[in-house]
Amino acid sequence: MADARSGWGRWTLRALAAALLAGVIARVGTDPVRPAPAPAVATAPANPDRVFTSPREAIALSGVPAGAVESVLKVSAPMHYGDAIWREAGVPAGPIWVRVDRRSQILSVFRGPHEIGTAVILYGAPEKPTPAGRYPVLGKAAYHISRTYNAEMPYTLWLTRDGIGIHAGNVREGAATHGCIGVPKDFARRLFDLVQVGDPVVIV
Repeated sequence: MADARSGWGRWTLRALAAALLAGVIARVGTDPVRPAPAPAVATAPANPDRVFTSPREAIALSGVPAGAVESVLKVSAPMHYGDAIWREAGVPAGPIWVRVDRRSQILSVFRGPHEIGTAVILYGAPEKPTPAGRYPVLGKAAYHISRTYNAEMPYTLWLTRDGIGIHAGNVREGAATHGCIGVPKDFARRLFDLVQVGDPVVIV
């Protein structure tokens, strides 16, 4: 497991951002809408829950090894505040990594090169922004109450030593956080159960 994690740890923020620019992960706007992805390539295995990316497209991603992202979830309807999808059936074992896109308000969970979960998120208000960067998960807390804000933070994955993390929240229009990433509660529970200390989270 250590070798697998160190290999994935060499991925750069720039490389993962390039994956977004290449259309691997769809963008959404202020009223989140995740468009249906492009049709699967002809050689892809038949699977109605996922869209497979072209090997040539993967090779073209700057700094991303061929096959780094092989499939993303098939999202056939727009996603809005509070929406989340989790489909991991049939996905083989592999290192877990998480990607958070503040501009699109989307979090994606990957097992190896396959996306297994996605959710619309809340992120930090302008006066308390969510910091970009690559963070290993430092710790986990199934139930936490912020002493600073007197706020419940169920299923927290700690990313920084000054209190930034991913946790369950009321993901609704017009809301923001004090720097954390808020996701729907059921999704947060699944993510909490899956992610281990040391797994990488990339925020762009």
